[in-house]
Amino acid sequence: MTAMTPTIVADRGQPARTIHLIPADLFDAWLAAQPPRIRAAATAQRLLAKAGKTATLPGEQPDDWSVATVVNDPAKLSAWDLAHLPALLPPGSYRLAGGTPGPAKLGWATAQYRFTRYRKGEDDAPRVLLSNEPARIDEALRQAAATARVRDLVNTAAADLGPAELATAVRTLGDAHGATVTVTSGRDLETGYPMIHAVGKAAAKGREPRLIELVWGNPAHPRVALVGKGVCFDSGGLDIKPSSGMRLMKKDMGGAAHALALAGLVMETHLPVRLHLLIPAVENSVSADSFRPGDVLATRKGLTVENTNTDAEGRLVLGDALTRACEEHPELLIDFATLTGAARVALGPDLPATFANDETLAADLLAAGTAEDDPLWRMPLWDGYDDMLKSDIADMVNAPEGGMAGAVTAALFLRRFVTPGTAWAHLDTFAWRASAKPGRAKGGEAYGLRATWRLVKDRYSRP
Repeated sequence: MTAMTPTIVADRGQPARTIHLIPADLFDAWLAAQPPRIRAAATAQRLLAKAGKTATLPGEQPDDWSVATVVNDPAKLSAWDLAHLPALLPPGSYRLAGGTPGPAKLGWATAQYRFTRYRKGEDDAPRVLLSNEPARIDEALRQAAATARVRDLVNTAAADLGPAELATAVRTLGDAHGATVTVTSGRDLETGYPMIHAVGKAAAKGREPRLIELVWGNPAHPRVALVGKGVCFDSGGLDIKPSSGMRLMKKDMGGAAHALALAGLVMETHLPVRLHLLIPAVENSVSADSFRPGDVLATRKGLTVENTNTDAEGRLVLGDALTRACEEHPELLIDFATLTGAARVALGPDLPATFANDETLAADLLAAGTAEDDPLWRMPLWDGYDDMLKSDIADMVNAPEGGMAGAVTAALFLRRFVTPGTAWAHLDTFAWRASAKPGRAKGGEAYGLRATWRLVKDRYSRP
């Protein structure tokens, strides 16, 4: 995991190279006002009136230079407006010529993320941004570190991150903050959480299914429950995926990674809540003990589910975990899951499909996503599709035939396990970036993490 701490520090007048932010609409006027050597250098490096274009500008002395980069509006920087720079600049310290980095501190930090578990590290010397907003540095670094935590977990090969290793990650986090961590497995899992057991029972020895729970905070404080889908690898089960469909299935625990990272933010900031983190951790494997299409599964809630597709396993394990969360009567319940291809078809990778049963919660989530440059898109819990979950032999099916409204019917399935009156949001998130963008490396990615953190922080921070 890349350490984010040294990438942003308080500006106390220490030596640093200067970064000039050039408004795109004023570029021509800026260039015309420069001395000949600056105009020549800008022209040679093809500096244009386009956001992201960057050039090194010579100074008065041979070893004196600065940086010019074009942005849309220096007064309204987004999280990603400076994220292209660390890849272009040599190690060292930098400061803006005027103004404050604001939200752009995040992209500066996340641009320096590297996943080096399986290969030697590259140039790890930091590019340090000096900030004249010292009170806001810690928050930016916390968010960057939480993003890196999601990326690291999702990028790790499934052979090295099974249910046991996911439990270890939760224990490590819990130990750091004095939380209580419990793991339910074996016979207790089979009787208490039958859907989690059914999905994971085909896995090899050492990769058995389990429910991981972390509890932290004052019991008198409002209870917040976070649930994350922890399918550490998804073969599809007996409804097996093609090889192309399995290629990225190490990321099917991306929901757990998001929930774990958000729990870390809550505890690091000592937010006055009673936190309950739940991760149903399984591997959906193929063996003689695999659960089958047509099996009728018991659930912790007491409902029965006709299994119509073993590759619709995520909603099964989440159902038992949501039931457990609701037994403690949370004031707020949020789940994260890499749940449906239908959500990706509808919204692409960048927009988590967001479902909520509470209008205020939905509005606050969308506003938080906009504020944090971490957009969400609300999808409907459309009651008219609830009949699609009907079964001829059980209380419901896990996957309706036909595939229509797949993200919606998956969310409606989950809703069956949420106690009415509980404010609940479900994020169907991709957790993967197929191609790099500034500040956002190819591979595991956090979508919706900062939006949900903003929501929780705004709701529960002390006045």
